[in-house]
Amino acid sequence: MKYASFSDRLFDGLNYLFLALLALTMLFPFLYIFSVSFTTFDEFLKSEILLWPKVWVTDAYQYIFGSKPFVRAMGMTVYLTAVGTIVNLLFTASMAYALSRKIYGQKLIMFLILFTLLFSAGMIPTYLIVKATGLLNSIWALILPSAIGPFSLIVVRQFFLNIPHELYEAAVVDGANEFTIFARIILPLSKPVLAAFGLFYAVGHWNTYFAGILYLNDPRQWPIQVILRQIVIQSDAKNALGAAEQMMLENPPPPETIQMAAILVATLPILIVYPFLQKHFAKGVMLGSVKG
Repeated sequence: MKYASFSDRLFDGLNYLFLALLALTMLFPFLYIFSVSFTTFDEFLKSEILLWPKVWVTDAYQYIFGSKPFVRAMGMTVYLTAVGTIVNLLFTASMAYALSRKIYGQKLIMFLILFTLLFSAGMIPTYLIVKATGLLNSIWALILPSAIGPFSLIVVRQFFLNIPHELYEAAVVDGANEFTIFARIILPLSKPVLAAFGLFYAVGHWNTYFAGILYLNDPRQWPIQVILRQIVIQSDAKNALGAAEQMMLENPPPPETIQMAAILVATLPILIVYPFLQKHFAKGVMLGSVKG
């Protein structure tokens, strides 16, 4: 058994120390947001750096969950994330499967896809297309323009190319058509890569911000990130939430605690989901990026 030398152990120790300090710098903002959201206003004013509240209060959470705009925005974001991710995976997987087969104009289509990785139409042409197709003020304006990610498509297509061709031949001999092969053979074998890019798509939809401002004029359709922007930028969270008549508390909590509570609620769901899909992340991307 070979023992590590002193220099190797020292190097590993310094690495662990550096990574621990780096993790603390990333965890500190979350701990601060968490603590401020549960603290009283007096304690917030007295403490320069608040890491753990002495008195726990939930006034800020009662306030935001008593606000119809905030609750509605959360529901819109959940709907957008669920439907958008399903549409993304369906369109990406089906197009990637078609391009993994021998079809007419395959090289031209692949060239156009690669071209979009280097050049984009820009904000104004995209807005004009969304307007011309009647998607303005519709939740579909946040889904359909980004239904297929070029990078995701290329990696998923490469994953399909790595699937043994004998599976296709055996399915054809058994009388399966292309749809049956795709639905009953290819998709079940593609769970790792679909889970990896499903996570990408879900995080993107959950964090949708600029597109919501650009395409949605109706505040009732805004996702949570747009509402969060209103809360953080405006000093009066009451007006930002539009919750004057829906207010549950006679004396609303201070804007700082409302802001922190809103940030925590808007961030926590995707942080909870992420660890469950992380195990598929590296495996899925690597399987689709290595050519066999």
